Amino acid sequence: MNWGKGIVLFFVVFVTFVFTMVGICMKQDDIHLVTQNYYEEEIKYQEQIEKASNAAMLDQEVMVFDVGQKELLVDLEKGAKGTLWLFRPSDARLDQKISLEFDSPKQQTVSLRELKSGYWKVKLAWEVGGKAYYEEKKITL
Repeated sequence: MNWGKGIVLFFVVFVTFVFTMVGICMKQDDIHLVTQNYYEEEIKYQEQIEKASNAAMLDQEVMVFDVGQKELLVDLEKGAKGTLWLFRPSDARLDQKISLEFDSPKQQTVSLRELKSGYWKVKLAWEVGGKAYYEEKKITL
């Protein structure tokens, strides 16, 4: 075999490899955006920073993850209303949203046993007395 045939054979194999990879990538349907309306959420990001700094100034831990029980303990004061998001970065179809209302000053327990094992982000946004707060935890089930 001479140089000319070797070069042609190399290019044929290379082009075949590239088209195979393009075909595989085009067939993937499991690609999800982190959020559908990310432009609007980017504009609200400064508000989110202020909410997170409000939560950082609190002298108590609001969310505690119990690994053994696979439960999330949420401890907010009486009159607090909020939303808890269970966010799965690898699959948006598994995301959940839970509304929370604290009529009494005791902890609420959210069971995470039904969730698929793996990496999760838990996001909690709440409001007490007209002041907004936000906290986020990364957990592995």
